Amino acid sequence: MPQTTTTATEPAGSRPAEPAATPGTPGVLSAPRTGPGSAAPAASVPAPAPDAGRTAGASDFAPLLKTVRGQGLLDRRTGWYARGITVNALALAAVAAGIVLLGDTWWTLLLAAPLAVLWTRTAFVGHDAGHAQITGDRRTGRIIGLVHGNLLLGMNEAWWNDKHVRHHAHPNHVDKDPDVGVGALVWTQRQAARREGFARWLTRHQARLFFPLLLLEGIALKVSGFRFLSRQRGTERFLSGLLMIAHLALWGTLFLAAMSPPKALVFALLLHALFGLHLGMAFAPNHKGMEMPDPDGDRWGHLQRQVLTSRNVRGAVLTDWFLGGLNYQIEHHLFPSMPRPHLRLAQPLVKEYCRGIGMPYTETGLVESYRQGLAHMHEVGAPLR
Repeated sequence: MPQTTTTATEPAGSRPAEPAATPGTPGVLSAPRTGPGSAAPAASVPAPAPDAGRTAGASDFAPLLKTVRGQGLLDRRTGWYARGITVNALALAAVAAGIVLLGDTWWTLLLAAPLAVLWTRTAFVGHDAGHAQITGDRRTGRIIGLVHGNLLLGMNEAWWNDKHVRHHAHPNHVDKDPDVGVGALVWTQRQAARREGFARWLTRHQARLFFPLLLLEGIALKVSGFRFLSRQRGTERFLSGLLMIAHLALWGTLFLAAMSPPKALVFALLLHALFGLHLGMAFAPNHKGMEMPDPDGDRWGHLQRQVLTSRNVRGAVLTDWFLGGLNYQIEHHLFPSMPRPHLRLAQPLVKEYCRGIGMPYTETGLVESYRQGLAHMHEVGAPLR
Protein backbone atom coordinates (compact mmCIF):
# COMPACT_ATOMS: atom_id res chain seq x y z
CA MET A 1 0.00 0.00 0.00
CA PRO A 2 1.42 3.42 -0.84
CA GLN A 3 2.36 5.58 2.13
CA THR A 4 1.24 9.22 2.10
CA THR A 5 2.93 11.99 4.00
CA THR A 6 1.20 12.98 7.24
CA THR A 7 0.90 16.46 8.65
CA ALA A 8 4.21 17.46 10.13
CA THR A 9 4.36 18.34 13.80
CA GLU A 10 5.49 21.90 14.50
CA PRO A 11 7.50 22.87 17.55
CA ALA A 12 5.69 23.39 20.82
CA GLY A 13 3.80 26.63 20.93
CA SER A 14 2.98 26.78 17.21
CA ARG A 15 -0.30 26.34 15.42
CA PRO A 16 -1.27 23.03 13.82
CA ALA A 17 0.84 22.57 10.73
CA GLU A 18 -0.56 23.37 7.32
CA PRO A 19 -0.40 20.22 5.20
CA ALA A 20 1.37 20.65 1.89
CA ALA A 21 -0.83 21.38 -1.11
CA THR A 22 0.12 18.25 -2.96
CA PRO A 23 -1.89 15.18 -3.96
CA GLY A 24 -2.45 13.05 -0.93
CA THR A 25 -2.50 15.84 1.66
CA PRO A 26 -4.89 18.75 2.22
CA GLY A 27 -3.62 22.30 1.98
CA VAL A 28 -4.58 25.93 2.04
CA LEU A 29 -5.32 26.64 -1.58
CA SER A 30 -6.52 29.82 -3.23
CA ALA A 31 -9.98 29.45 -4.75
CA PRO A 32 -13.08 31.49 -5.48
CA ARG A 33 -15.00 32.25 -2.31
CA THR A 34 -18.22 30.46 -1.49
CA GLY A 35 -20.70 33.07 -0.28
CA PRO A 36 -22.34 32.99 3.15
CA GLY A 37 -25.67 31.89 1.75
CA SER A 38 -24.40 29.41 -0.79
CA ALA A 39 -26.08 26.04 -1.13
CA ALA A 40 -24.18 22.78 -1.01
CA PRO A 41 -21.95 22.38 -4.08
CA ALA A 42 -23.60 20.47 -6.87
CA ALA A 43 -20.43 19.15 -8.42
CA SER A 44 -19.70 15.47 -8.08
CA VAL A 45 -16.27 14.01 -7.52
CA PRO A 46 -14.75 11.75 -10.16
CA ALA A 47 -13.82 8.70 -8.14
CA PRO A 48 -11.42 5.86 -8.88
CA ALA A 49 -13.05 2.55 -9.63
CA PRO A 50 -14.70 1.26 -6.42
CA ASP A 51 -12.80 -1.43 -4.61
CA ALA A 52 -13.90 -1.95 -1.02
CA GLY A 53 -11.03 -4.24 -0.26
CA ARG A 54 -8.18 -1.96 -1.17
CA THR A 55 -6.29 0.54 0.96
CA ALA A 56 -6.63 4.23 0.22
CA GLY A 57 -3.47 5.96 -0.98
CA ALA A 58 -2.42 9.32 -2.35
CA SER A 59 -4.20 8.78 -5.68
CA ASP A 60 -7.52 8.26 -3.83
CA PHE A 61 -7.39 11.66 -2.17
CA ALA A 62 -6.27 13.76 -5.14
CA PRO A 63 -9.65 13.86 -6.99
CA LEU A 64 -11.49 14.87 -3.81
CA LEU A 65 -8.96 17.60 -3.06
CA LYS A 66 -9.26 18.93 -6.61
CA THR A 67 -13.05 19.13 -6.41
CA VAL A 68 -13.08 20.77 -2.97
CA ARG A 69 -10.53 23.30 -4.16
CA GLY A 70 -12.54 24.00 -7.28
CA GLN A 71 -15.65 24.73 -5.19
CA GLY A 72 -13.75 27.36 -3.22
CA LEU A 73 -14.27 25.54 0.05
CA LEU A 74 -10.69 26.05 1.22
CA ASP A 75 -10.95 29.81 0.91
CA ARG A 76 -11.14 31.58 4.25
CA ARG A 77 -14.20 33.37 5.62
CA THR A 78 -12.57 36.13 7.66
CA GLY A 79 -15.72 38.29 7.67
CA TRP A 80 -17.85 35.43 9.02
CA TYR A 81 -15.39 34.90 11.85
CA ALA A 82 -15.12 38.64 12.56
CA ARG A 83 -18.87 38.85 13.07
CA GLY A 84 -18.91 35.77 15.27
CA ILE A 85 -16.02 36.99 17.42
CA THR A 86 -17.70 40.38 17.86
CA VAL A 87 -21.03 38.86 18.87
CA ASN A 88 -19.30 36.53 21.33
CA ALA A 89 -17.32 39.40 22.89
CA LEU A 90 -20.48 41.49 23.32
CA ALA A 91 -22.30 38.54 24.88
CA LEU A 92 -19.41 37.97 27.33
CA ALA A 93 -19.55 41.65 28.29
CA ALA A 94 -23.33 41.43 28.76
CA VAL A 95 -23.04 38.45 31.12
CA ALA A 96 -20.24 40.19 33.05
CA ALA A 97 -22.51 43.23 33.42
CA GLY A 98 -25.30 40.95 34.60
CA ILE A 99 -23.03 39.51 37.30
CA VAL A 100 -22.28 43.02 38.56
CA LEU A 101 -25.93 44.10 38.45
CA LEU A 102 -27.22 41.03 40.29
CA GLY A 103 -24.46 41.36 42.85
CA ASP A 104 -24.07 39.39 46.06
CA THR A 105 -26.95 36.95 45.73
CA TRP A 106 -27.19 33.24 45.05
CA TRP A 107 -29.35 34.11 42.02
CA THR A 108 -26.14 35.21 40.32
CA LEU A 109 -25.21 31.52 40.02
CA LEU A 110 -27.80 31.27 37.25
CA LEU A 111 -25.43 33.24 35.02
CA ALA A 112 -22.78 30.51 35.28
CA ALA A 113 -24.62 28.47 32.62
CA PRO A 114 -24.71 31.13 29.85
CA LEU A 115 -21.13 32.12 30.70
CA ALA A 116 -20.02 28.48 30.34
CA VAL A 117 -21.69 28.33 26.93
CA LEU A 118 -19.91 31.52 25.86
CA TRP A 119 -16.58 30.17 27.14
CA THR A 120 -17.13 27.13 24.94
CA ARG A 121 -17.86 29.41 21.97
CA THR A 122 -14.59 31.16 22.80
CA ALA A 123 -12.77 27.81 22.81
CA PHE A 124 -14.19 27.02 19.35
CA VAL A 125 -12.71 30.28 18.04
CA GLY A 126 -9.34 29.42 19.57
CA HIS A 127 -9.52 25.96 17.98
CA ASP A 128 -10.25 27.42 14.55
CA ALA A 129 -7.50 30.02 14.92
CA GLY A 130 -5.03 27.25 15.72
CA HIS A 131 -5.95 25.56 12.44
CA ALA A 132 -5.43 28.82 10.49
CA GLN A 133 -9.09 28.75 9.45
CA ILE A 134 -9.68 32.41 10.29
CA THR A 135 -6.76 34.14 8.59
CA GLY A 136 -3.74 33.24 6.53
CA ASP A 137 -1.57 35.67 8.50
CA ARG A 138 0.31 33.62 11.07
CA ARG A 139 0.85 36.52 13.46
CA THR A 140 -2.81 37.56 13.43
CA GLY A 141 -3.93 33.97 13.95
CA ARG A 142 -1.58 33.64 16.92
CA ILE A 143 -2.95 36.81 18.50
CA ILE A 144 -6.52 35.53 18.12
CA GLY A 145 -5.48 32.25 19.73
CA LEU A 146 -3.70 33.96 22.63
CA VAL A 147 -6.63 36.27 23.37
CA HIS A 148 -9.29 33.55 23.19
CA GLY A 149 -7.21 30.80 24.79
CA ASN A 150 -4.81 32.30 27.33
CA LEU A 151 -6.58 35.53 28.25
CA LEU A 152 -10.29 34.70 28.09
CA LEU A 153 -10.12 31.02 29.09
CA GLY A 154 -6.84 30.62 30.98
CA MET A 155 -5.88 27.82 28.57
CA ASN A 156 -2.35 27.76 27.15
CA GLU A 157 -2.91 27.85 23.38
CA ALA A 158 0.66 26.60 22.84
CA TRP A 159 -0.11 23.47 24.88
CA TRP A 160 -3.38 22.91 23.04
CA ASN A 161 -1.87 23.33 19.58
CA ASP A 162 1.09 21.07 20.36
CA LYS A 163 -1.28 18.35 21.51
CA HIS A 164 -3.82 18.92 18.74
CA VAL A 165 -1.26 18.82 15.92
CA ARG A 166 -0.19 15.35 17.02
CA HIS A 167 -3.81 14.24 17.23
CA HIS A 168 -4.57 15.38 13.69
CA ALA A 169 -1.46 13.75 12.27
CA HIS A 170 -2.28 10.33 13.78
CA PRO A 171 -5.89 10.24 15.04
CA ASN A 172 -6.68 7.31 17.35
CA HIS A 173 -3.15 5.91 17.05
CA VAL A 174 -2.42 4.63 20.53
CA ASP A 175 1.30 5.44 20.37
CA LYS A 176 1.09 8.77 18.53
CA ASP A 177 -2.23 10.43 19.38
CA PRO A 178 -2.13 12.05 22.85
CA ASP A 179 -5.94 11.97 22.98
CA VAL A 180 -5.87 8.17 23.34
CA GLY A 181 -2.88 8.00 25.63
CA VAL A 182 -3.08 6.80 29.22
CA GLY A 183 -4.66 9.39 31.50
CA ALA A 184 -7.65 9.38 33.80
CA LEU A 185 -9.25 7.17 31.14
CA VAL A 186 -7.75 4.50 28.88
CA TRP A 187 -8.77 3.42 25.40
CA THR A 188 -7.45 -0.11 24.84
CA GLN A 189 -7.54 -3.29 26.90
CA ARG A 190 -3.73 -3.38 26.74
CA GLN A 191 -3.65 -0.03 28.53
CA ALA A 192 -6.30 -1.24 30.99
CA ALA A 193 -4.31 -4.35 31.92
CA ARG A 194 -1.48 -2.18 33.28
CA ARG A 195 -3.68 -0.19 35.66
CA GLU A 196 -3.22 -0.64 39.38
CA GLY A 197 -4.82 0.62 42.58
CA PHE A 198 -7.32 3.46 42.25
CA ALA A 199 -6.59 3.78 38.51
CA ARG A 200 -7.70 0.15 38.06
CA TRP A 201 -11.00 0.87 39.84
CA LEU A 202 -11.45 3.98 37.71
CA THR A 203 -10.94 2.02 34.48
CA ARG A 204 -13.36 -0.66 35.64
CA HIS A 205 -16.10 1.98 35.89
CA GLN A 206 -14.87 4.53 33.36
CA ALA A 207 -17.93 4.41 31.11
CA ARG A 208 -20.33 5.44 33.86
CA LEU A 209 -17.83 7.96 35.25
CA PHE A 210 -17.12 9.65 31.91
CA PHE A 211 -19.63 12.50 32.12
CA PRO A 212 -18.98 13.18 35.84
CA LEU A 213 -15.26 13.38 35.06
CA LEU A 214 -15.95 16.02 32.41
CA LEU A 215 -17.02 18.32 35.24
CA LEU A 216 -13.33 18.49 36.19
CA GLU A 217 -12.10 19.16 32.65
CA GLY A 218 -12.38 22.96 32.86
CA ILE A 219 -9.90 23.06 35.74
CA ALA A 220 -7.71 20.31 34.22
CA LEU A 221 -7.24 22.41 31.06
CA LYS A 222 -5.86 25.28 33.11
CA VAL A 223 -3.54 23.00 35.08
CA SER A 224 -2.18 21.40 31.89
CA GLY A 225 -1.61 24.83 30.39
CA PHE A 226 0.42 26.06 33.36
CA ARG A 227 2.43 22.84 33.45
CA PHE A 228 3.29 23.30 29.75
CA LEU A 229 5.00 26.63 30.52
CA SER A 230 8.11 24.67 31.55
CA ARG A 231 8.41 23.45 27.94
CA GLN A 232 8.21 26.95 26.50
CA ARG A 233 11.16 29.29 26.23
CA GLY A 234 11.90 32.95 26.78
CA THR A 235 9.34 35.37 25.44
CA GLU A 236 6.88 32.59 24.58
CA ARG A 237 6.77 31.41 28.19
CA PHE A 238 6.52 34.95 29.57
CA LEU A 239 3.69 35.98 27.24
CA SER A 240 1.70 32.77 27.72
CA GLY A 241 2.07 32.88 31.51
CA LEU A 242 1.30 36.60 31.72
CA LEU A 243 -1.97 36.24 29.80
CA MET A 244 -3.03 33.20 31.83
CA ILE A 245 -2.40 35.06 35.08
CA ALA A 246 -4.27 38.05 33.64
CA HIS A 247 -7.20 35.69 33.00
CA LEU A 248 -7.29 34.66 36.66
CA ALA A 249 -7.02 38.29 37.77
CA LEU A 250 -9.69 39.50 35.34
CA TRP A 251 -12.40 36.99 36.20
CA GLY A 252 -11.39 36.71 39.85
CA THR A 253 -11.70 40.47 40.31
CA LEU A 254 -15.11 40.45 38.62
CA PHE A 255 -16.48 37.64 40.79
CA LEU A 256 -15.08 39.03 44.05
CA ALA A 257 -16.24 42.56 43.27
CA ALA A 258 -19.80 41.36 42.73
CA MET A 259 -20.05 38.55 45.31
CA SER A 260 -18.80 37.51 48.70
CA PRO A 261 -15.81 35.10 48.61
CA PRO A 262 -17.94 31.98 49.30
CA LYS A 263 -20.40 32.84 46.52
CA ALA A 264 -17.56 33.78 44.17
CA LEU A 265 -15.87 30.44 44.80
CA VAL A 266 -19.08 28.48 44.19
CA PHE A 267 -19.72 30.49 41.01
CA ALA A 268 -16.20 29.79 39.70
CA LEU A 269 -16.45 26.07 40.45
CA LEU A 270 -19.88 25.80 38.82
CA LEU A 271 -18.68 27.76 35.79
CA HIS A 272 -15.68 25.48 35.26
CA ALA A 273 -17.78 22.34 35.76
CA LEU A 274 -20.35 23.41 33.15
CA PHE A 275 -17.64 24.62 30.77
CA GLY A 276 -15.78 21.30 31.00
CA LEU A 277 -18.99 19.36 30.48
CA HIS A 278 -20.03 21.37 27.42
CA LEU A 279 -16.59 21.31 25.83
CA GLY A 280 -16.17 17.60 26.55
CA MET A 281 -19.57 16.84 25.05
CA ALA A 282 -18.50 18.66 21.88
CA PHE A 283 -15.26 16.70 21.47
CA ALA A 284 -16.38 13.29 22.80
CA PRO A 285 -18.42 12.14 19.75
CA ASN A 286 -15.56 12.61 17.31
CA HIS A 287 -13.32 9.53 17.62
CA LYS A 288 -14.18 7.43 20.67
CA GLY A 289 -15.15 3.94 19.61
CA MET A 290 -13.89 4.39 16.05
CA GLU A 291 -11.08 2.47 14.31
CA MET A 292 -7.71 2.52 16.02
CA PRO A 293 -4.73 1.99 13.64
CA ASP A 294 -2.44 -0.89 14.44
CA PRO A 295 0.48 0.68 16.35
CA ASP A 296 2.84 -1.91 14.87
CA GLY A 297 1.93 -1.26 11.27
CA ASP A 298 0.21 2.05 10.59
CA ARG A 299 0.50 2.31 6.82
CA TRP A 300 -2.80 3.97 6.11
CA GLY A 301 -2.95 6.81 3.63
CA HIS A 302 -4.31 10.25 4.55
CA LEU A 303 -7.87 9.56 3.39
CA GLN A 304 -8.16 6.24 5.18
CA ARG A 305 -6.44 7.49 8.33
CA GLN A 306 -8.80 10.44 8.73
CA VAL A 307 -12.12 8.94 7.56
CA LEU A 308 -12.01 5.58 9.34
CA THR A 309 -11.04 7.06 12.70
CA SER A 310 -13.63 9.86 12.67
CA ARG A 311 -17.37 10.03 13.23
CA ASN A 312 -19.80 12.70 12.01
CA VAL A 313 -22.88 13.71 14.00
CA ARG A 314 -26.14 14.16 12.15
CA GLY A 315 -28.17 17.30 12.81
CA ALA A 316 -29.13 20.77 11.66
CA VAL A 317 -28.29 24.34 12.64
CA LEU A 318 -28.63 23.72 16.39
CA THR A 319 -26.22 20.75 16.24
CA ASP A 320 -23.74 22.81 14.23
CA TRP A 321 -23.93 25.56 16.86
CA PHE A 322 -23.75 23.28 19.91
CA LEU A 323 -20.76 21.30 18.57
CA GLY A 324 -18.99 24.24 16.95
CA GLY A 325 -18.80 22.52 13.57
CA LEU A 326 -16.98 19.53 15.08
CA ASN A 327 -19.97 17.41 14.08
CA TYR A 328 -18.37 17.45 10.59
CA GLN A 329 -15.34 15.69 12.05
CA ILE A 330 -14.49 13.72 8.90
CA GLU A 331 -14.39 16.82 6.73
CA HIS A 332 -12.49 18.74 9.41
CA HIS A 333 -9.82 16.04 9.60
CA LEU A 334 -9.48 15.77 5.85
CA PHE A 335 -9.22 19.57 5.47
CA PRO A 336 -8.15 21.01 8.86
CA SER A 337 -7.76 24.58 7.52
CA MET A 338 -11.25 24.61 5.97
CA PRO A 339 -13.36 27.38 7.57
CA ARG A 340 -16.12 26.14 9.85
CA PRO A 341 -19.06 27.37 7.69
CA HIS A 342 -17.72 25.43 4.69
CA LEU A 343 -17.64 22.05 6.40
CA ARG A 344 -21.37 21.41 5.85
CA LEU A 345 -20.91 22.30 2.17
CA ALA A 346 -18.04 19.86 1.78
CA GLN A 347 -19.86 16.99 3.47
CA PRO A 348 -21.96 15.85 0.47
CA LEU A 349 -18.85 15.77 -1.70
CA VAL A 350 -16.85 13.74 0.82
CA LYS A 351 -19.73 11.38 1.55
CA GLU A 352 -20.37 10.70 -2.13
CA TYR A 353 -16.69 10.19 -2.80
CA CYS A 354 -16.28 7.70 0.03
CA ARG A 355 -19.29 5.76 -1.23
CA GLY A 356 -17.75 5.71 -4.70
CA ILE A 357 -14.49 4.12 -3.56
CA GLY A 358 -16.16 1.77 -1.07
CA MET A 359 -14.83 3.42 2.06
CA PRO A 360 -17.03 3.40 5.19
CA TYR A 361 -18.30 6.86 6.18
CA THR A 362 -19.66 6.92 9.74
CA GLU A 363 -22.45 9.33 10.63
CA THR A 364 -24.78 8.97 13.63
CA GLY A 365 -27.14 11.01 15.77
CA LEU A 366 -25.72 12.84 18.78
CA VAL A 367 -27.12 10.46 21.40
CA GLU A 368 -25.96 7.43 19.39
CA SER A 369 -22.45 8.90 19.15
CA TYR A 370 -22.28 9.06 22.94
CA ARG A 371 -23.67 5.52 23.22
CA GLN A 372 -20.98 4.17 20.90
CA GLY A 373 -18.22 5.99 22.76
CA LEU A 374 -19.42 4.82 26.16
CA ALA A 375 -19.81 1.26 24.86
CA HIS A 376 -16.18 1.30 23.77
CA MET A 377 -15.03 2.56 27.18
CA HIS A 378 -17.15 -0.09 28.89
CA GLU A 379 -15.63 -2.81 26.72
CA VAL A 380 -12.09 -1.60 27.46
CA GLY A 381 -12.71 -1.92 31.19
CA ALA A 382 -14.49 -5.28 30.92
CA PRO A 383 -11.47 -7.53 31.75
CA LEU A 384 -11.06 -5.69 35.07
CA ARG A 385 -14.62 -6.33 36.22
